[in-house]
Amino acid sequence: MYRYFSALRAEYTPLLLFAGRWLLICAVVGGLAGTASAGFLVALDYVTNWREAHRWIIALLPLGGFLVGLLYYYFGRSVEGGNNLLLDEIHSPQATLPLRMVPLVLLGTLLTHLFGGSAGREGTAVQMGGALADQLRGPFRLRPRDRTLLLITGVSAGFASVFGTPLAGAVFGLEVFLIGRLRYDAILPSFLGAIFADYVTRLWGVGHTAYPLLAVPALSPLGLLSAAGAGIVFGLAARSFSGLTHVLGSFFKRMIAWPPLRPVAGGVLVALAVWALGTTRYIGLGVPVIEEALRVPVPGYDFLVKLLLTALTLGASFKGGEVTPLFFIGATLGNALAPGLALPLPLLAGMGFVAVFAGAANTPLACTLMAMELFGHECGLYAGLACVVSYLFSGHGGIYGGQVIGQTKHGLWARQQGKRLRDL
Repeated sequence: MYRYFSALRAEYTPLLLFAGRWLLICAVVGGLAGTASAGFLVALDYVTNWREAHRWIIALLPLGGFLVGLLYYYFGRSVEGGNNLLLDEIHSPQATLPLRMVPLVLLGTLLTHLFGGSAGREGTAVQMGGALADQLRGPFRLRPRDRTLLLITGVSAGFASVFGTPLAGAVFGLEVFLIGRLRYDAILPSFLGAIFADYVTRLWGVGHTAYPLLAVPALSPLGLLSAAGAGIVFGLAARSFSGLTHVLGSFFKRMIAWPPLRPVAGGVLVALAVWALGTTRYIGLGVPVIEEALRVPVPGYDFLVKLLLTALTLGASFKGGEVTPLFFIGATLGNALAPGLALPLPLLAGMGFVAVFAGAANTPLACTLMAMELFGHECGLYAGLACVVSYLFSGHGGIYGGQVIGQTKHGLWARQQGKRLRDL
């Protein structure tokens, strides 16, 4: 009996020490990331409301682009990789992420939204979470092999806190850097960081958009076939968005040698497009349109206009994220597909909301959980099927060039295993 308990103690003591240590680390990471996201969300809401009340500022979008370009050219060359820099550090750890990443991406994103660019917010929160977490390596005396866990925790914390989805945030951090595989040694830090960060953001009194619970019809072969068919369309839309963003980014780099002028040119084009359209419907986050698409029919071209303007904004080196615009693209595309499929319009819009993002970010599991957290668990099967099919049909492409293919999506692409998306 003594030997039995000695063996148990020898087995569980290291586990308890690991759990206790990471509980403390994740509490600090969650506090930092949650606080940063809370401040960011409040500031973003303020600049968005100010822009909508003073729409003349959109005419100054080229100036805003110039400010963003100068900011990164003179102060942010070491962090201009953004989310891809985080992914590269997870795969091949080099040096601690510069703390300047936090104020630079925060200010750059706020300027983009203030002047009327079409961008999101997840990139900002993820970069702030990752950079803040990385500063703790020294104080906690973490070994080099633990740094990867720390970065994953920061990514999960940032994502969870900015969207209010701790489960999706936790799995996103585990899923995003390695396509087709999860890193289970990081599962406890990832979940703890996401939970703490979401809790801290809410503790600051900062809320998130409340989406309606979706009514889900009984399972039927026709309904499942409709979900799979919609998933194919969502995957193709995701591939189109990521491909166009990369093409435009390469075009601006090739045509304009001095980096600060690239967002100036992009700002001129976006401002002219907004003037020609006569509406601000397609700039900023676009949350009001997302909410509309979940209730009633919207114009069938909404998704295409948002796709083009967001790809142009981000391709021209404005700052922000891709995810909320992808929510917009997916929700309005699902809305447009409703007349031809055997599923309710709100459900298709909700499926598109998560599935286009799943294809573009190669994170089908995180997006399935996000659908259940935002729209109710009943939609999980339909949303999950759409996310998985979208993931497959988006191919080996995506919005994050730093992702490594851990397991190919199909045997025909086996030669691409182990490569970064940017190298394909």
